[in-house]
Formats: sequence, structure tokens, C-alpha cells
Amino acid sequence: MAESPEDDQTLASAEYDAHHVDIVQAEAAFNQLSRALSRRSLASHADEKSEKQHFQDIEQAPSEEAFDLREYLSSSNDAMQSAGIKHKHVGVTWDNLRVDVFGGTGHKIYAKTFGEDAVEFWLTPFRILWPLLSKIIPSKEQQVPTTTILHKQSGLLKPGEMCLVLGCPGAGCTTFLKTLANEKREYASVSGDVLYAGIDAHEMAKYYKGEVVYNQEDDIHISTLTVSQTLDFALSLKTPGPNGRLPGLSRKEFNRSVENMLLKMLNISHTADTYVGDEFVRGVSGGERKRVSIAEMMATRAHVLCYDNSTRGLDASTALDFVKSLRIMTDVLGQTVFVTLYQAGESIYDLFDKVLVLDKGRQVYFGPPSAARAYFEGLGYRPLPRQSTADYLTGCTDPNERQFADGRSEEDVPSSPEELEQAFLQSDFAGEMRKLLGDYKVLMDQDKTDQEEFRAAVEADKKRGVSKKSPYTQGFINQVRALTLRQFRMRLQDRFQLITSFTLYTVLAIIIGGAFFDLQPDAAGAFTRGSVIFVGMLTACLDTFGEMPVQMLGRPILKKQTGYSLYRPAAIAIANTLADMPFSALRIFLYNVIIYFMSNLARSAGGFFTYHLFVYLAFLTMQGFFRSFGFLCSNFDAAFRLATFFMPNMIMYAGYMIPVFSMKRWLFWIFYINPLSYAWSGCMENEFMRINLACDGNYIVPHNGPGLDKYPNSLGPNQACTLYGASSGQSEIPGRTYVDIGYGIMVTDLWRRNFLVLLGFFFLFQITQVLLLEYYPQYFGASSVTVFAKETADSKVRNANLQALKARRDPKSRKTIDVEAQVSKDSSDDMEFDSKTFTWENINYHVPVTGGTRRLLHDVFGYCKPGTLTALMGSSGAGKTTCLDVLAQRKNIGVVAGDLLLDGRPLGSDFARKTAYAEQMDVHEGTATVREAMRFSAYLRQPHHIPQEDKDAYVEEMIDVLELQDLADAIVASLGVEARKRLTIGVELASKPSLLFLDEPTSGLDGQSAWNLVRFLKKLADNGQAILCTIHQPSSMLIQTFDKLLLLERGGETVYFGDIGEDSKTLRDYFARHGAVCPPNVNPAEFMLDAIGAGLAPRIGDRDWKDIWHDSQEYTDMRTEIDRIKRDAQAIPIQESDKKPSMYATPFLYQLKVVVTRNNLMLWRSPDYVFSRLFVHGFISLFVSLPFLQLGDSVRDLQYRVFGIFWITILPAVLMGQLEPMWIINRRIFIREASSRIYSPYVFAIGQLLGEIPYSLLCAILYWVLMVYPMGFGKGSAGVGGTFFQLLVVIFVEMFGVSFGMYISSPSIAPLFNPFMIVVLSTFCGVTIPFPTLENFFRSWLYQLDPYTRILSSMLSTELHGLVIKCQSDEFTIFSPPSGQTCQQWAGEFVSAFGGYLDNPNSTTACRYCEYAVGDQFFEPLNISYHNRWRDAFVFFCYFVFNVIATIIASRFLRYAKR
Repeated sequence: MAESPEDDQTLASAEYDAHHVDIVQAEAAFNQLSRALSRRSLASHADEKSEKQHFQDIEQAPSEEAFDLREYLSSSNDAMQSAGIKHKHVGVTWDNLRVDVFGGTGHKIYAKTFGEDAVEFWLTPFRILWPLLSKIIPSKEQQVPTTTILHKQSGLLKPGEMCLVLGCPGAGCTTFLKTLANEKREYASVSGDVLYAGIDAHEMAKYYKGEVVYNQEDDIHISTLTVSQTLDFALSLKTPGPNGRLPGLSRKEFNRSVENMLLKMLNISHTADTYVGDEFVRGVSGGERKRVSIAEMMATRAHVLCYDNSTRGLDASTALDFVKSLRIMTDVLGQTVFVTLYQAGESIYDLFDKVLVLDKGRQVYFGPPSAARAYFEGLGYRPLPRQSTADYLTGCTDPNERQFADGRSEEDVPSSPEELEQAFLQSDFAGEMRKLLGDYKVLMDQDKTDQEEFRAAVEADKKRGVSKKSPYTQGFINQVRALTLRQFRMRLQDRFQLITSFTLYTVLAIIIGGAFFDLQPDAAGAFTRGSVIFVGMLTACLDTFGEMPVQMLGRPILKKQTGYSLYRPAAIAIANTLADMPFSALRIFLYNVIIYFMSNLARSAGGFFTYHLFVYLAFLTMQGFFRSFGFLCSNFDAAFRLATFFMPNMIMYAGYMIPVFSMKRWLFWIFYINPLSYAWSGCMENEFMRINLACDGNYIVPHNGPGLDKYPNSLGPNQACTLYGASSGQSEIPGRTYVDIGYGIMVTDLWRRNFLVLLGFFFLFQITQVLLLEYYPQYFGASSVTVFAKETADSKVRNANLQALKARRDPKSRKTIDVEAQVSKDSSDDMEFDSKTFTWENINYHVPVTGGTRRLLHDVFGYCKPGTLTALMGSSGAGKTTCLDVLAQRKNIGVVAGDLLLDGRPLGSDFARKTAYAEQMDVHEGTATVREAMRFSAYLRQPHHIPQEDKDAYVEEMIDVLELQDLADAIVASLGVEARKRLTIGVELASKPSLLFLDEPTSGLDGQSAWNLVRFLKKLADNGQAILCTIHQPSSMLIQTFDKLLLLERGGETVYFGDIGEDSKTLRDYFARHGAVCPPNVNPAEFMLDAIGAGLAPRIGDRDWKDIWHDSQEYTDMRTEIDRIKRDAQAIPIQESDKKPSMYATPFLYQLKVVVTRNNLMLWRSPDYVFSRLFVHGFISLFVSLPFLQLGDSVRDLQYRVFGIFWITILPAVLMGQLEPMWIINRRIFIREASSRIYSPYVFAIGQLLGEIPYSLLCAILYWVLMVYPMGFGKGSAGVGGTFFQLLVVIFVEMFGVSFGMYISSPSIAPLFNPFMIVVLSTFCGVTIPFPTLENFFRSWLYQLDPYTRILSSMLSTELHGLVIKCQSDEFTIFSPPSGQTCQQWAGEFVSAFGGYLDNPNSTTACRYCEYAVGDQFFEPLNISYHNRWRDAFVFFCYFVFNVIATIIASRFLRYAKR
């Protein structure tokens, strides 16, 4: 399997170059495919063409795709027609289509805070009762306000036609596509008439869902599958049945041929065996991943296709190749295609049949692309012949960009959305469209040929046995089979997860087996056998808790693929279980073998396999239980709260801590609906039915002790055995009697009740998953709305100022001119840049790969001067982002060689701080507002001596310049792609950098936004800023805005570095001199990528362009210029201020203040997280207290006090489970900010800890209140004051959990460490396994090191010290003294030596002995002392301090991020 780097270079084989296509070989491959599909004798015809092509001048070679794809599709299509396979021609009509969303016009949704959530919680009873009250109390029913986002519009697209949908962000393009693709769940209402070949939308969604599909803008894939496996899966579920394939063509042949065609068409054949990858898994490049998304959707073989900005992240050449391929497929197969594209070049635009222009949801043009420009010019807009038509059309709908013709203004030109819509409705185009629409609808009503053939073709596609009414191609069993194979591959290829899970289980098993090592079948081993069975089973079952977040993370893929109608949602639930079984069965088997035989449980094959069966069945049952929550809940916090509601009860009522007969009568029913109780009972019955317990040692009363030899050493007639089920004088107790008397469980129930009920629970939770996925889907999510923070007095004033500025620049005087004037004014007044020239020479970059290293950059040279705007371009996968990362000093893996100089001198420690890097991934703190995010950057990155008022004013200017006025108070997490991209740039500009790096700043923006942004960057450059940025798909106007260009080809090789020139003349001349002449009507940016072989077309010329570059005069001139720059710079003496560069712009305490303020605000605006923590603490404490309400002074109540206190050791693990996801997200933000040296890693760690402290105190107090008072603590000598000491310990526990969770927060380490920590720390603290019986090996070091030893020592000694114990009648051990002796005479010395008391000391028969007289007698044998409680509490506090220090140090060295 090929590995690949994290950026945009895919590790294809060293010999293979994806862009240097062997035409003969490619043709041969395609001809072979054609033969396989068509069964015609096309070979000779193709060979002739191949030979002719081979001798043709390679410079004039037509594009491989234009030749091969059309040939391939036409031949296969002809073969299908001749075989009688029906075509699917689906024309789409929409009439008066309108879409509404919830929320009134101007209605703002505000972010919730913790305070509001807390108030709402107390109002919950009222909210529940209100619907009932509202029925009784008459009141006017309020309608939920809605807003129309797509106004009434009509149109049609016939089979074989392509429609380009254009509009500014927010125009409704995505809504239009989603509505036509029948994805309507997120909208309040969709009205109008949409027909597909005359079939209405409802019927289409029900029976033909998979024939109308939508390709979303974001790429969502399973990262650990290869490209080939991703396509295989989609194809396996969409392979037509025998009636839909050519005779003699097997499923495998069909799938292989289609997959090859898709890979070659999209130029990603070289990535077939590479992981798709994501931010965490190294895989294909961003552009290649986009093409995988396109291929996956094409693999569905749908005939109405909606592509939403599917060229985002593709270079111009690849984008053109993609649209050309779409054109061919549409022509040959008669598909109906809708596409929204940002920055569509002229050559792309010309490929469409229709263009639809939207403005704020209104249809302002629908007609032929060739007439669109003239139509808008006719309305009175200025002709802009240099601008691409697509950009011109969207520009006419943008009040900031539109220009009116000479002598015209908005007074006499339709310019508002309503006016433009009216103008269109009165135009000839609208009249023609209405006529065509009416005629087509009549035709569809009268001539049902297309509709009938479509229905017949869909039916023929179905596998035999699939219902005619099913929208799926494959039956349910086939779906489950394909999904099981995919899930199995996914798990198998996620090696890290596989290794960690097996390692974790093995280590845990060894620890548990070691703790309970070699238990003997005697009285001492009776309770510990129950313990090892309970701990072993519970540890395995609780590990399945991790299933909840896994199911939630899988939702986007589930949503996409069920939208493609690949499979029923229910199939994934069954497939998950089946695919996981081979791994979990082996893992649990190894785990059980180790525990079972190390702890010396009953050694028989039947005993072991019965034990294994029960533990594994319990594991599968709990896995289904947690997966059900994962499917049921809308987010992780809700699922976590729900799980917390159940888990304490399932553990408490399993029958181990409290025997079923001792449970409160109003709660004992929980035992019978608890799957864990049946699993534990089954394991206990299985074990104890096979053994007899010898009563000896301390379990005989009375017995000898130090200095005593009065009593018989084995059980005599005047002694009793304290073991459950013992009868007087009986030295061996049958195990079955022990569990019957002690726990109330019968061995006869093993198979007839416990096994059958557990099996029933397993199937129940499988069924709940299926039902939840089918009928209660949570994976559709809400529609994206912008959420705002409530205005403060300061932000109100500033927002008013911003709106006033915006209003002053009214469209009447063309906004753009004013913006430019404003930017110029701002720039000249305020934008003072510390201008320095940046040079790089001989840059080589190698990364480690399996079996050695791979070079990603090779001998890259260049420079970036103040006042210049330099573009970095290349094909997708050429190493553009890699190069930018290296130049910006952002790489932390691999080896960088070469010279990077700033003003001729090596880079100082302040380089990262003084430069800004706007990354491609827009990573921000999600709860901050736009203004807060930019202020945070300005406060910490601009020099400390600049007053805060000046920094605030500068941020306001940036908000205005970047046109974020309406979003200044918007919460970052709710922003759209375009606004977030602007914010990323704004955050970097807020630092006033001397050098600005931007990675694809225009990616995801429409043409006008991209133009605005680049023009703004140009203004910055004109004011002395040095800027270097990577760019995709620049228009011919956009490319000439840049001063210089660094062009890379695959392998990180330089092809050109130099000026671009007016109208790109310098660049075009360079290529023309070397044989690549750019035609006058072609975008130079697209042409030069084609010329170097970046797309599907072969390169122009017979020499590699990198060799041409190295031999050119331009290369020599560049080297000379770099030498001159270095010489001139070194002649200038270093300024005093530059001699001692500081890493950070502001002092430590100021950094801490700003970071803590942000963290506090973040937590205040994260009510789900904070409230979940409170909820979890409250519920665990409450549910533990309920069975132990107002404990008395019996021995059993003493035991329950210990259990109640012991539950506190669960808190750190629960806390860490909640903290870690939050910390992992925060660390990602920190890594991005740390690379710019915004603040110290120590500040990050301390700030996070300080932010958590107030909520930790709140949680600790809540837990303590619900523990201490319901259970009735404080009855010992320490009194009520002792309970406050326990509060102190609970606070320490809380702090320990927080600090420990932060210390190990890493996506890879956390899942490994959490269960390990809770099992180890709670097992070896001297209570689970009593201190005297703990193995010497563990007692000597692990017991002493265990922080839980200190928690339990301090809390137990405080609670039990001086607590007088009175045995209940059934708790006495009864024995008779020898005749003639009283109980005191016979057992007095024993009582004096071992404690406890005799209830009837003067009696001569039936002596009643109570084991404890006072609580101290319970804890002193456990090596606990009341006098050491303060010492123990302090030692535990020291653990917290150690964790804090370790966290702070770890934040400096452990970033868990490689790039």
C-alpha cells in the first residue's frame, strides 16, 4: 500500500509520472476496456487511430481525454443500445419553485451561554407542562416566522444538457441544487412543481432516489480506505443486475472497467492504492481528494447530477478537464447536469448549454450562455470585455462590484434583486423559457416514452429479487455484505487503532490477572473471585463507551451515501456489528484467557468457554447499547449525559456491590432490566458451581492470633465459619450454596435465564440501532445559520460606525472605487510595514516514508521583495502548500536544506512572529466572534507598546476593508466558507506583518470575492507589504494582478520564476520562445498549466520544462538578482532593535491575561460542555446515593459507606472523557497559533487550567452535597466538620482529573490511557483488593505510588473514625462455647486481639459475635490511619501540582502534530 505525505504531494511510484502520458499505452488500456464492454471488433479501428496518433506531431496532440473518453463511452453506449438495454433520459422541469427556511427576515439567532442554560434547566418542568397549560388557557397560536431564500422561479433542462448556476455567496445556488436533488429536509417548506421526465418529486424520492444525486462542496470520505476501495464500494452497490449489463459481462468486469474509466478520466490512476486521508491521516492531496468525491458520485450511475462547487481546490487545468469530461458524459449518456462553480474560466463557461443567474434567491437570468453578457449589457451595465463572462454575470448582481454604462446609474438600470427579476420576467428569454417549459410538460404528459424507458432501465438495473418499489439497486443482504467488507477493510487498515486496542486489552488483562493472581479455592478467595469476575467483565464492557463518538463522527458519510441511495441506513448497523466481530472476538478471547488462567478460576474447558461466552456476549450487548445512544443523540454531550444516566445504575445494580435481596424495594427492579446483572450472574454461577470453598484462617471465629494458641487450627465444633452458606462445623462450603446465600443467585439459572436474557438484550440493541437509523435519523443536521453573540455597549457603538461607513459608500457612486480609496487612505495612514526582502536558494525538502525518504521539493530558488505580490502556482499535487510551509518555517518533520534569508541574513527567532501565514484550513476558536478573533491576534502580535485603543481601531478598519461589517458579532463556528476565509486573512493582517504568506486564499470564493481579495492584497503590496501566496484557477485578469510567479510541476521542480507582465505578456513570451504559444482568447494561467502537462493533456514540447528553465536566461538573471539583494542588504548595518529579537511580541503576564479571558468566554459560550459536566457529577452522585439513603450503623451500612466513597475514584475518568475532546480541539487551535508565535505554550496550558477551575469547583460542590447529605455522612468522631474536609478532597480529585486529562489529551494516547488509568489506580489502592491480600510485588511500589490510595485513606478514615457499629441480627457470627464456659470466657481473648464485640458475653450458647465494634477496626487493617488524613490529602494535592507542571512542560514539547 502506498503511503503518502500530508500536503499536496501524492507518493506515486518513483518511475511513474502522472502527467507524462504514454499515449499508446493509454489507448491500449482504453481499447481493452471498450472491447470488454462492447464485445465488438473495435480493436483494429482503435489500433489504426493509435498508430496514426503515435506518428502525429506530439505538440499538436489532442487531449487524451477528449479522444479516449468519448470513444470509450460512445462504443459502450452503442453496445448497450444494440443489446436492447433502455436508456435513462430524465429531463428536469421546475415551475414556481420556492423555498422557505425557519427564522424571520432580519431575525438573529444568538449564541447560548452557560448562564442561560442553567436558568432554562430550572424552567424545564414549566416547559414540559406548558403545552398542557396552553391547551387549557386560550391563547393565540404563534406561527414560526420563515424567510424565503429561493423565490418563485421556473425553468427546464432537457436530457443531454448542462446548466451552470451562478450567483454571489448567499444567492441561493446551493439551495437550488439541493432542492432539485430532492434534499429538502433542512428547509421549512418547498413549494412549486418539480418533475423528472414527468415523474413528480415525491415519487422520485420514494422509488428513484439514487437517480438524482447531489455532490456537496466538502469532501467527506473514510480516510483509511484507498481511492480504489472507495470507488469499489460505491460500484459494488450500484452494479446493474444481469438485465442491465451486456450479455456475458460479469459484475467484476463491469466494476473494473467503470473504475478504470473514472480514474483515468479524472487523472487519479496513480492514487488508486493510496489512502484517501484527511487532516489526521496522510493521503492524497486536496485536489485529488476532490476528484475522488466526483468519481464516487459518478460511480452511482445517476442521471440527474448536481455538483456544488466541485472544482474547489482544483487547479485551472484540472477543473477544465473535469468539466470537459462532464460535457462528454452528458452528450453521450444523455445525463442532466446542474453545476455551481466559483471562478469559472471562459473555456469552462463555453461548455454549458444553459446558464442560470441568481440574486438573493431570485432568478435574474436563465437562458443560453452566449447571450447572457449581451443581456446584462442591454440592461445598462458597463461592458467589461477583459472579465470572464461568469465573473461579469455575478458582478452585475453584486452591489459592491457592478458598474453601470456611461450615462447610466441605478436610477435607470434594474439593480436590486426584485428589479432584475422583473426585468428578466419581461424579457424574451423568460417568454421563450415559459413556452419551452409548457411545451415540454405537455410532451411529457402525452409521450411517456422517456418515462417508461427510464422506469424500465431502473428496473433492469436492479439485482434479481429486489422489489420494484425499492430505490436501491442491491437487496438488503447484498448491502450488508458490501458494508461489512468495507467496515472490515477500514478497521484492518487502521493499523494504529488495531495495535492500540489489542495492546490495551492485553495490558489490562495482565494487570487484572496479576492483581488477582492465583486465587485459591478457600474462604479468602471467595469474595476476590467475585471481584475478578466483576472487574474483568466491567472493564471489557465499559471500553465500548468509545462507540458513541465513533458513530457520531460517521454521520456525514452515512448522510452522503444514503443520499446516493447506495444502501438502507439500517444496513450499516448490522454491518458494523458483523465487521467488528472478527477483531473483537479475538481481542476479548486473548483478554479472557489471560485473566481466567492468571487468577486461577475453575480450570476446565467448559468453565473457560462458558465464561468467555458470557463476557463476550456482554461486550457485544453493551457495544449495541452505546451505539444506540450514538445514533439517538444529536451531539456527544447529549449522549454523554444519557450514558451517565444509565451507567452508574447498571454498575450499582449488577448484583455485586449490593446483593439483589438488599436493594431498596423501590429500586430492585433495575437489577432485572440490567444486561450486566445477567452477564455477571452467569459468570458467577459458572465459576462457583464448579468449586467448593475451604473455610480456614481468618474466616474461622474464634481463631488464634499473635500470642494465642487456645483455639483449634481447623474448624472445630465450637467455632463458626463467617463465609456465606456455612453451617456449624462444616469445613467445606459448596460454591453454589455460597452464591445462593450471599448473592441470591441460583446456578440452575445459568442457561435457562441468564444466557437467554443476555442474548435477548444483544438482539434488542441491534434492533434499536436499526429502528433509530431508519425512523429517527440524526445525521441530517440542521440548516446552516449564522449565530451571533449579543451586543455589548462597546460593540453596539462600533457596529453603528461600521454600518455608517458602509452606508456612505453607497452603490450610487460605485462602491469599489470608494473601497479602493478607503484602502489607500488606510494604507497610507496606518499600514506601516517593517519591509524586508525574503530570498530562498537551493531549497530541498525530504520526508520520511516507508523504506527511506522522498524528495518533495528540488532546488527551488526565488525572492519576495517589499511592495510585490508573488503567486505560487502548479498542478494539484505539485507541492505548492509544501513549498509555502517550508518557506514560512512551518514544517516540523522531514529535512529542509538550502538558504532562507531575510534581508540577506539568516532567519531570527522572531521570524514566525513577524510573518503571517493564512493557512488553507481555516482553524479558529469556534465560540469567538469575528471581532474577538481579530482583536486576539492584534493584542498579542502587534508590539506591546501600541495602545489597546489603537489596536482596536485597526481591527475595525480590517473588518471594514474585508467587508465583514454585518458579521462582526457572528460566532466563528457558524460562518460560511467565504466569510471564514476572509476572517483567516483578517486574523493574520491584524498582526501588521512584514511578510505575508497565504495558502490558496481564493479557494472556495466566487470570482468576485476572489477578485476583491486579490485587489486588496495588491493594495497592501503597493503600500510596502511583501506577499507570497499559492493560488488556484486564477482568471486572466486575476493572474496579471500579481507581479511575479513561481511555477512548480510535479516533484517540486521549478518551471518558471519571474515577472508576469502587463496582460501576462512576459510570461506568455517566455513560453512562446520555447514552443508553447498561448492563443489570444485563452487564459494564460490555464494554458501554462496545460503546457507543462499538469492536466490530462500531455505537455507541449519534447523537453521537460524544468530543464528548459535551468538553461534559460531568466534563471541566470534570477540568480544574479538574489546575489545583488543579499549584497545590498548586508551592506546596511543591523539596527539596535533587531540585535536582540524576542520570540513573542508581548510579555508573559499580558499573554496570560488575554488567553485566560478568551478561555473564560469560550467556556461561558459552551453550555453543552459545562452543563454536561455538572449533569454528570450530579447524576453519578445522586444515583450512588439513592440505594444508600441515610445509612445506619450496621456492618452492611459500613460496607456501603465504603462503596459510596469509592465511587469518587470514577470521577477523574469521567472528567477525562469529557475534557479530552475539548482539549484536542483547543490544541489544534493552539498549534496553528503557536506556529505564528502568538503566545507561549506555557500560557496555553496555564490558561486552559485556569479556565476550568471555576466549573471544577462548582462540580465538586455539587457532587459533595449529593454524596454527603443523602447518605448521612458525618456520624463518626469527625462529625459534620469532617464532611467539609471531604469537600476539600473532592475538590482535589476534580483538579487532579482536569490536570491529568489535559496532560494526556491526544487523539491517539487518550483512548489507550483512560481505561488503563481507571483500572490500575482503582485496583491497587488497597481497598478493591484489601491491603493485606495484595501481592507483595504491587504492595511495595504501586500501592504507594497510587494517588487513589491517598484519596481513599483520607476520606475513609475521616468518615469511619469513631463510628460505633451495631450488627443487625443477620450479621452476627453464631457459635457455641465449650460446655461450662460463657461466650466471654471462650472468645474474649480473640475479641481483644482482633476487635469487634460479643453481643451476649455472658451467654453459654449461641454466642453472637459482631466483626466490628467501631469503624477504625475496618480501616486500620487496610494500612489506613486517621492521624495521617491531612498528610494523605496533601500528598494527593501534590499529585495535582505535579500534573499541572507536567501539563505545562508537555505543552511545550508534546504537540501531537506533524506537518
